[in-house]
Amino acid sequence: MTHAITLQAVVPLTHDTRYYVFSRPLEFEFTPGQATDVALDRDGWRAEQRPFTFTGAPEANVLTFTIKSYADHDGVTKRLWELQPGDRILIEEPWGAIHDAGPGTFIAGGAGITPFLGILGDRARSGTLKDCRLIFSNKTEADIILKPYWDTLKDLEVDYLLSAPEDGSPGQMPDGDTLDELIGDWEQRFYVCGPPPMEEAVVDHLKKRGVSSDRIIQEE
Repeated sequence: MTHAITLQAVVPLTHDTRYYVFSRPLEFEFTPGQATDVALDRDGWRAEQRPFTFTGAPEANVLTFTIKSYADHDGVTKRLWELQPGDRILIEEPWGAIHDAGPGTFIAGGAGITPFLGILGDRARSGTLKDCRLIFSNKTEADIILKPYWDTLKDLEVDYLLSAPEDGSPGQMPDGDTLDELIGDWEQRFYVCGPPPMEEAVVDHLKKRGVSSDRIIQEE
């Protein structure tokens, strides 16, 4: 079922990422980590669907998305950046394999943080972040989505990996050596989301360390 929802507010987060607040259809339900297919409610764009994750509280009376826009090509995210309150988008029913399966280590790359915003945010509100860890990879510190938020969450251990630090120090990626340095317990759950090459490399390394597929939560 397709729903038309109206933009109510936009909040800048980084130089290329914004927080979008939309109206919520009656009886529309989702769980933290789920996504939906989004299209602009404009001529020529309604068939151009892209997946975006709900990043707000499932009990809120609005729907929120945290979206990174790419200005180098005329795509959906560039057009989303141009939206003004009162504009509409089209969404479908929620879907997604990423869900809260319990405490664990969350490994995110760039905009891959969005499903974890939903899950970890929900845990923060319920006071159940104990034994949760976030390993968040970005190019520079300026690219880190919601860094002040992550820094203030009680009980959440956070490691930031920067591939091209602005101070010229050596970069870090979530590769095998870095994961071996950061992770001491391979018996826990692992949540993985990011660019496909990063996600594939991380999952391959986790499996090399004996992590079974049922303890790796990722989008199918």
